[in-house]
Amino acid sequence: MSKHIGTEIDNAAFHSEGFADDNDLSTGALIPGNKPALIVVDMTLGFASEDSPLGGDFSAEIDANVHLCSFFNTRRWPVFFTSVVYDEPEQARVFRQRLPDLNILQRGSHWTELHPLLRSFQTTPLIEKHGPSGFFNTDLATLLKSKNVDTTVITGLTTSGCVRATVIDALQHNFITLVPFDACGDRNPQAHAANLHDMNAKYASVGSVQSITNALASVST
Repeated sequence: MSKHIGTEIDNAAFHSEGFADDNDLSTGALIPGNKPALIVVDMTLGFASEDSPLGGDFSAEIDANVHLCSFFNTRRWPVFFTSVVYDEPEQARVFRQRLPDLNILQRGSHWTELHPLLRSFQTTPLIEKHGPSGFFNTDLATLLKSKNVDTTVITGLTTSGCVRATVIDALQHNFITLVPFDACGDRNPQAHAANLHDMNAKYASVGSVQSITNALASVST
């Protein structure tokens, strides 16, 4: 059984942003363990660049991820990055039919590359995926378990799509999951808020980058 550090993240900032609701079900505490990993979802040029049809201005979220990556690297905790990459038309065929702009994410395209500010933090294999979740048909769960990870911090783009899907699958793999709302972004602010609310109500503990790093700071390295 994993050892818990005994510190739940401070949700005050989450509530002050208006993401919570008094009609939600009662929730138990998700106290992080002592083997955390950071999963940065699709912080690639395809999603993090304003020049991409899938992207937007996520400069603040990129900076937040740089801070988190530095925090994890300093402690020698694993950091995993995902990227959507397609090799053939049949991969995620229906998803791409629904969202044709995904077709820019072909292997060899610069759109599948990590944002330049994050590349120096990549010390583990890039998790290539075809669908929303970083876990679906990838070896992410196996890699996490090989490192005895008990807690995942999940960030990236977009909140309502691939971040949410990855958070739900992390729960289904029984990882304590923390989501820093200021390190996630979405082209639709309403979708961003609604999905953060839903994740916190059911699947994860949502807080600020500061509250999550504060909660993890006492974990022994």
